[in-house]
Parts: sequence; structure tokens; C-alpha cells
Amino acid sequence: MSKITLRQATPDDVAAIAALFRGVAEATRPYRPELHTPEEDHEFFGEAVATKDVWIAEEDGTLAGFISFSTRWVNHLFIDLGCQGRGIGSALLDLAKAENDALQLWVFQENIKARRFYERRGFRLVKETDGAENEEKQPDALMEWTRGGSKKHCQTQ
Repeated sequence: MSKITLRQATPDDVAAIAALFRGVAEATRPYRPELHTPEEDHEFFGEAVATKDVWIAEEDGTLAGFISFSTRWVNHLFIDLGCQGRGIGSALLDLAKAENDALQLWVFQENIKARRFYERRGFRLVKETDGAENEEKQPDALMEWTRGGSKKHCQTQ
């Protein structure tokens, strides 16, 4: 088995991050409308690398996944389809947990695989929405993790 290394992303990683994001999103979320061009993805992740905590997982020097997080928020967590199920997402998520006593994230309601992933790692559903407030206009769910695992009551909007 190859060795996975975690490190903070640099500007040199932006093109690979943007490509991984687009490829995984297109393959796993067919319900998500395409709202941005690949160039816009590159610009967005370039700004994220410059202003937020973005960490990558590499396998033999090739990008296997990435996480973007800020104080109390997981902004993105994407793992290459061929690398899923090997603990890479958990390792990246643990970086964000180590820096925060609580984390929140949004996930599309239809993304059952991601919701189960987060639930197995201690996240609890806080509320579900009809998607009117998100860019994609797709029903989503707010999930939260707290150190010690305090539970919140669920809400549906």
C-alpha cells in the first residue's frame, strides 16, 4: 500500500485541487447544477489556498484529496474517487477537528454517502433546508460536530 502524506496546500496545488473538485462533484452529484467554469473553480480555490486552511493528502506525490476549513467550518472535503474508503477523508477531517472544538458544514440532502461519512465521524444533523438560501437551490443539511459529542435537536425548514 502506498504512503499517504498530509500537508498544507500551496499555490502550486491549486490546479490539481480545482480539477479534483470538479471531477468528483460531477461524478457524485449529478443533481448539482453547473454554476461555475473550470477557470472560476481555479480562481476560487486559489483564493482559498491563500486565505484559508487548505490541506491536501498526497499518495506518491499525486493529489488524493483535500480539505478546506476555517474557524468552526468545514468548507470542502473531496477525495479522489479511486482513493475513497481508505481513511484519507478521516485523516483530513481530523486536521480540522484538531484545530476546533466544534465544526459545522453544509451537505446536500441527496448526498447520502457524505452524510453517512460525517455521521460516522461524530457529526449530527442540526437542520435541513429547502435549498432556497444556497447557490445551487438544492435541499441541504447543516451538520455539526462538537468535541465531546453534545447532541443538537434537528430542525426542518
